[in-house]
Formats: sequence, C-alpha cells, structure tokens
Amino acid sequence: MSEVEQPHANLVVPAFEKTEKDNKTQTQKGQSCVWRFGGSDKAEKASTVTLRGVIYMLFGNCSKDVKKTILPLGHGDPSVYPCFRTSIEAEDAVVDVLRSGKCNSYGPGAGILPARRAVADYLNRDLPNKLTPEDILLTAGCNQGIEIVFESLARPNANILLPRPGFPHYDARAAYSGLEVRKYDLLPEKEWDIDLEGIEAIADENTVAVVVINPNNPCGNVYSHDHLKKVAETARKLGIMVISDEVYDQTIFGDNPFVPMGKFASIVPVLTLAGISKGWVVPGWKIGWIALNDPEGVFETTKVAQSIKQNLDITPDPSTIIQAALPAILEKADKNFFAKKNKILKHNVDLVCDRLKDIPCVFCPKKPESCTYLLTKLELSLMDNIKDDTEFCVKLAREENLVFLPGEALGLKNWMRITIGVEAHMLEDALERLKGFCTRHTKKIETDDESLQASKPSDNNVHV
Repeated sequence: MSEVEQPHANLVVPAFEKTEKDNKTQTQKGQSCVWRFGGSDKAEKASTVTLRGVIYMLFGNCSKDVKKTILPLGHGDPSVYPCFRTSIEAEDAVVDVLRSGKCNSYGPGAGILPARRAVADYLNRDLPNKLTPEDILLTAGCNQGIEIVFESLARPNANILLPRPGFPHYDARAAYSGLEVRKYDLLPEKEWDIDLEGIEAIADENTVAVVVINPNNPCGNVYSHDHLKKVAETARKLGIMVISDEVYDQTIFGDNPFVPMGKFASIVPVLTLAGISKGWVVPGWKIGWIALNDPEGVFETTKVAQSIKQNLDITPDPSTIIQAALPAILEKADKNFFAKKNKILKHNVDLVCDRLKDIPCVFCPKKPESCTYLLTKLELSLMDNIKDDTEFCVKLAREENLVFLPGEALGLKNWMRITIGVEAHMLEDALERLKGFCTRHTKKIETDDESLQASKPSDNNVHV
C-alpha cells in the first residue's frame, strides 16, 4: 500500500511500489536457448483502445510526493462505496441459492431455463412483441455479450457503426474480431442525439449493424421514442440490424423515460445487450443477457442466432449460482432501491455542475440524466502550456493526484469525463483540486474574475 492511504481496497489505484526485475537470459548448459513458442499479437491492437491503458497511464503520473489521497474519478465502479450497496433482496436471493446446494453444477451454454424465462418476463413489461425464453441468451456480463455478438457478425470486409463519443470496449472487441469500425457522431448541440444523416453517409454494402447505447454512456442522455423510431427506420433502409446497449436502464435520474429499442423490432431486428451490473450495482456478479427482438425471424434466416449460440458454446458460462438467483433478483426488484441510488447520482450531478460554475476552463454543456458520468468541455484557449485533454489530465494527475478521463479516450478530443458514481465528499475534494489546478494554469492575462467569467460559456448555454 502506498504512503498515501487509499480508502477503498477494491479500487484500481497504484501502490507506488515499483520493483525492478532482472533481465535474465535463459540458458541451458551455458548456451542461450531458442524456444519454439511466443506470445500472440492478436490482442495487441485491441488492447491499445481500452480504457484500462489510459487509466493506468494516468495513475503512473500520480505521486506520493503530492501528499494527497489519489481520487480515481476516471473510471466507474460505484459498488465499492457503501452508499451504493446493492439491495437486500438481491443479496438474499444469492444467499438462498448458495445455501441450497443445488446450483454448483455446470449450466447450458445459453443459460438455465428459469433465468432466461425471468429475463424475458422482465423485458416483456415494456415490449409489444413478446419475448420467449428461447429469445434470451445469458452472458457473463454485458461486456461478454458485446464479444459474443461481434464474433458472431465478423466476416471478411464487414464493418460496424459505433457512436462517437462511445464506450471503448466496442472498439477493442471490433479490432479483435476483425470488424472495421466506422464512427457516427452524437451531437452535443442537439442534446447528444444521433446524427442520422451521418449514419447513412458512412454505411455501405458491407455494413452489418449500428450500435446504439441508451441510456447513453458516456453522455448521460436518454433517447426519446421518436428519435429511436427514426434510428430503426434508418437501419431498415440500410438493411442492417440495431445492437442496443441498455445496461443503464435502471440508472435514470432525469425526466426523460427509458424506451427500449425492442419496441421497434417490427421495423428492424434488434439485439439488446443488458444485465444487472449497473442497475443493481453488482458488476462483479457478471450476469447479463442478449435478447433477440425479432418477430420476423430475420436472425434465424440469416443464421445470426445460430452463430451466437455456437459462440456461447465455446465460451465460459456465467456463474450458475447467480443465474439461479436471477429470477428472484428481477422479480423482487425494489423501486425504492433504484430511487435511492438515482437520487444520490442526481445530487452528485447537481453538486458538480454547481461547482463548475466557479472553475475556469471547464464547463458542462448538458447536465446528464442517466448513467454515472458527466462530460465536460475544456476551454484550453484560456490555459497556458496545455495543448489537449490528455495533457490536461496528465498534469492534473501529477500535481493533484486527481484522475479524470480525457475525452480523447472516448473519441471526443478536448473534453473530459468525470465519474459521479462516488461519495459526495470525494467530488467536493476533487472539484477543489480541479479549481486550484485551473487557477494555476490559466493564462496570466486573464487575471480578474470578471474577465474569466466573461470568457467562459454562460449558464444560458448550459442545458440543465
């Protein structure tokens, strides 16, 4: 453990303890040995676009000499904080299954039937075209769902449309599977709506799918019914499926209601990816699902469903214990638990947006209404010797032991993402450090408060 004590042992933070490994040459009877094996480079390209590499780089710039606790607000895992503990009903469901001793065996590749039926029932509450257990395939979290679907769609010359900004795991898995990535923009001036014309402009005969993240990570917006219908109509026009990431469906604290993409399955086939990691704040339980919203049977005739099931047969299954607990977890979902969790997130959003008004060079163009992140725009023209968002975040880590995520990691240069799924006092500390950092690095010609505030976008330009 570092000299600067960390309050949460499960957080990914540096220990400041570096050990030097001797470079030793393997020898056999005094001679250099030539081994006939070596590491594969298949994951090399994919690993370069993950968030972990960026976060580890920023942690590497933190220092015990700063004498401040590291504040890891670049990546999100609310589960490590007591205020975000999961519901007692979910915990009891797992304990009951564990104590029964009946679920210690292997499960089928697609998941055990009671769990698949429970997911179908959970989703059917909002869907006109009802799902059956056969339409549900269980995965070890939503990320494995991404991996399975991308592997199932990969073929020579195929490309897939991903949002910018977006969730980098999609880019990493596309690179690993050999799918070409083409980016469409989310429009900040239109509250992060999807650029539908941009989708049509970049698609071609080799495009297989468009990925939609709703509620949106990292922008924090929730798409309207009408906008999602237009997405479905655009996808049908192009002859491609929609992959809808809905893992944040129970993490909404704004006024816009969540609309599942599966509502438009009569227009275009929809693969829904989701799970309980975000809503119930249990990412370590690793349980998610792929839902095939396809009343016309397109996934069967194109053999997409068959490919997904075959890929599931050769990958690890989610824990049978968690699968068996899933019916009780979903059926006993406590609205009060979700409301309490989302109230904390709303409070944190309000706190950050209020404090940002007094911080030069950083502002939030749209207050998020979902998820656990807040995107901020950097006004680097007001700063000395900081050329981009990555340099901003590196210097912030070096000087303040404060880690935010540069927007470039999400495909959005000169923006910055702040994690709000933490305890409020951490955000208060972080914003004090950010204010001090920005004050030190603001150009000297901007010395009085009035000129600074005049240079910063007014509150009239901030959508709240």
